[in-house]
Amino acid sequence: MTRDVAPRIGYAKPALILSKFFPALEGATTKMSSSGPSPTIFVSDSAADVADKIRKYAFSGGGETKADHEKYGANLDVDIPYQYLTFLLEDDAELAAIAKEYGEGRMMSGQVKDKLIDIVRHFMTVRPLAF
Repeated sequence: MTRDVAPRIGYAKPALILSKFFPALEGATTKMSSSGPSPTIFVSDSAADVADKIRKYAFSGGGETKADHEKYGANLDVDIPYQYLTFLLEDDAELAAIAKEYGEGRMMSGQVKDKLIDIVRHFMTVRPLAF
């Protein structure tokens, strides 16, 4: 409505950006924050710290037991490692394959977390600046 009314009353149309927050490691209902008590991944973290935080704190949508996971699969809507992969994994075909395998219980949460750890480590690798 604002975009329709603003020009008529002498204002420019507002520009809007729709964005998604990275969820906190503990669950998809909150955003990652450096000011809260929850574990946060910082670019200054060591590779070991990143792996430790993801393995310990990233909420899994997988089954409670291996048998449950294999029977029912993972809930990708609440699985934090998978949600992070939707942001960071560039290969859409690979993401779709992970969604299928993990969602159907043929891929375990540890494998998804390991994939995420590899990708986050790659993003945090120091690179020379090119101008």
